[in-house]
Amino acid sequence: MSLYAILLAGGSGTRLWPVSRKNTPKQLQPILGSDTLLRSTWKRLRAGLPASRILVVTNAAQAELIRKDLPELPEANLLVEPMKRDTAAAVGFGAAIALSRDPQATVATINSDAYVKNEKEYWRVIRMAEKAARKSGKIALIGVRPSYPETGYGYIKMGSQLFRFKREGGYDEVFGVEGFREKPDLATAETYVSRWEYLWNPTLIVAEGKTLMQAFKAHLPKTWKLLEQIRAAAGTPRFQKTLAKAFARIVPISIDYGVLEKEKGMVVVPADFGWADVGHWRAVHDTLSGKKNNNVVRGKHISHDSSGNLLYSFTGKLIATAGLNSMIVLETEDVILVCPKDRAQDVKKLVEALEKKKMKKYL
Repeated sequence: MSLYAILLAGGSGTRLWPVSRKNTPKQLQPILGSDTLLRSTWKRLRAGLPASRILVVTNAAQAELIRKDLPELPEANLLVEPMKRDTAAAVGFGAAIALSRDPQATVATINSDAYVKNEKEYWRVIRMAEKAARKSGKIALIGVRPSYPETGYGYIKMGSQLFRFKREGGYDEVFGVEGFREKPDLATAETYVSRWEYLWNPTLIVAEGKTLMQAFKAHLPKTWKLLEQIRAAAGTPRFQKTLAKAFARIVPISIDYGVLEKEKGMVVVPADFGWADVGHWRAVHDTLSGKKNNNVVRGKHISHDSSGNLLYSFTGKLIATAGLNSMIVLETEDVILVCPKDRAQDVKKLVEALEKKKMKKYL
């Protein structure tokens, strides 16, 4: 009944352009420090698991970069998708391999691009969610108590308390999942923050492998059949051929839409371990700044009367600012990005515009 981590590392991260690109996505970039986001996540997982039980799921375009970034990762634990089929396929692929190695395995899905401040509490909550999944026989979600009205995250609405676990100094409570709420407008997000039953949804899933696969069978039966073929072929000479054929037939859909939003009876564990989705440049500033008005700088910078900015130079050029407030300024070898911090989500639209104009060299 071992715990396996399914580390999802195949995304493209268009909102962190121009640093994140198709062949060098955000999880393979040192956005928050000297380590890449992926390596930071790997180190966090290694604090609670042996390398043999961390499965990294990615695509062929990124596989070699991941091997270089994680030289300690066992070769057999780099699971390379033959083609992108969204997160349901990625999670199912990881679960199928975990179950092929341990039919009693429990799995936890981990995104490679999140920030966690309190790693000790992070692991305590994961282990508690593991207990909740086994006790309930259901999929357990970890929800993060919101600290401000974020409009870029989805939310979990908790139902009634189902049970609790005693711990030093009190109890850990486990609730039913009443439903999900997609990215709200600001007024709705403010309402969510003011009420106890709403949590940020980091799509942090903990479940017994067989329970997760039963959910696939119920809601994505065609995908489940293909995942079963992959599981049965794992470790055999026919594995790569089976994998390629199966993935070609999987219909792309996210784990949220394909499984979680259809599944009944799930449980949720509220948590507070200093989590943030490093999903856009404003989030990078907010994560690193400490205070709203602090500048966050990488590279050389000189300023006069400037505050609340994110200023990154990846080429060594000096960034000089005068009277600049709450802005993002990023400079790479071939791109300069300038945008108000509160418009950080619109960077994705710039990438879409580049695609329409077929300016592939910048993608």
